[in-house]
Amino acid sequence: MSNVESAPEETVCADGPPTTDVEVLEPRDVPLGGPRAMTVRRTLPQRQRSLIGAWCFADHYGPDDVAASGGMDVPPHPHTGLQTVSWLFAGEVEHRDSLGTHAVVRPGELNLMTGGHGIAHSEVSTPGTKVLHGAQLWVALPDADRHSPKDFQHFVPTPARIDGATVSVFLGSLAGQTSPVETFTPLLGAEVVLDAGATVELGLDAAYEHGVLADTDGFTVDGTDLARSALAYLRTGQTVLTLTNRSDDPARALLLGGPPFEEEILMWWNFVGRSHEDIVAAREEWMAHAERFGEVQGYAGEVQHLPAPTLPAVRIRPRRNASRAPQDS
Repeated sequence: MSNVESAPEETVCADGPPTTDVEVLEPRDVPLGGPRAMTVRRTLPQRQRSLIGAWCFADHYGPDDVAASGGMDVPPHPHTGLQTVSWLFAGEVEHRDSLGTHAVVRPGELNLMTGGHGIAHSEVSTPGTKVLHGAQLWVALPDADRHSPKDFQHFVPTPARIDGATVSVFLGSLAGQTSPVETFTPLLGAEVVLDAGATVELGLDAAYEHGVLADTDGFTVDGTDLARSALAYLRTGQTVLTLTNRSDDPARALLLGGPPFEEEILMWWNFVGRSHEDIVAAREEWMAHAERFGEVQGYAGEVQHLPAPTLPAVRIRPRRNASRAPQDS
């Protein structure tokens, strides 16, 4: 998916150590688009923490009444230096990209698109979608792979029952399940649905840091309460995760993870780069309809090429998390 903010902030990602075993990242509301903007709840990136493994962007949205919100209609737009992970809880989204892919994103099915050197795609909720609800996630590509060619992968995980929970692993390995989807860094991505009042213990890779993104209220993560749309961060070294559903209804969350991403990245709009010049070049080539991004065929909207926002009037500068800011002398 796209970050269609009209004035996106630039962010350099560089994290420091958490102050507690479970660090709760609160979401902020971000309106995307025009007057009938769809509002998402963003937990990554932010000043407190920018990445969890290579996961660099996390928006949670819905459930939205499409009749009231207008649904999703994002014209062809670009990506560089990242992979997009689309995961829905309700509704359907039609995806078209400049690789020639035409696919429908459905609940419980992974669509992973690689926009290394450059790709373009459009996203439109289907006519039959009444409620739209899901998460849009980005994965930063390491420097050695950030100019990889366009790619698209689709995978439908088989849900497995584990001690009062249903687990669907769409990236990496968890609880005896392994996804065949290829990524450029080790990653974990899984949907976990807990029965009412249930507790589950999940074994973790101690080399990974992890995040739990709550889709519903009622969760505790290792004893720490986690409200809907908030993201719990767990540092490396942890081998067991305990999730409890305190509510009288099923509770759902996404579990994300990966080894700490040691590279510093700069994010602006839909581009991930390493320098101001990377971002400027990508924007200029997109606006010039360069071959780098290609063309999306079959999108029915009026705008066939989403204009990039205006760059800041000054050079884009690194913006580090407070945890790594220089200390006053």
